[in-house]
Amino acid sequence: MKRSQVQMPSAQEDRAFTAAAKRDPDAQPLTSQQLKAMVPMKALRGRPKSENKKRLVSVRYSPEVIDYFKSTGDGWQSLMDTVLRQYVARHSRST
Repeated sequence: MKRSQVQMPSAQEDRAFTAAAKRDPDAQPLTSQQLKAMVPMKALRGRPKSENKKRLVSVRYSPEVIDYFKSTGDGWQSLMDTVLRQYVARHSRST
């Protein structure tokens, strides 16, 4: 498959494009303040960073435990985490 060649505009064509864009009220150049506020797209990808970082672990549970939590529907893993955190809070020794 042959790649198409990008043809750059001449200096005269570029000036004409720029002049036309400046005349369009919906296509005004960005201000210095707007340019400074821009963030690379890469920084916006993925899940937002959480304040409560969780660690990935591999654990084996009884089938009936997994079946029960899955039967509660979407969010069953978060529910499982909540139940375990409540258990830890109740059973932790106070210092």
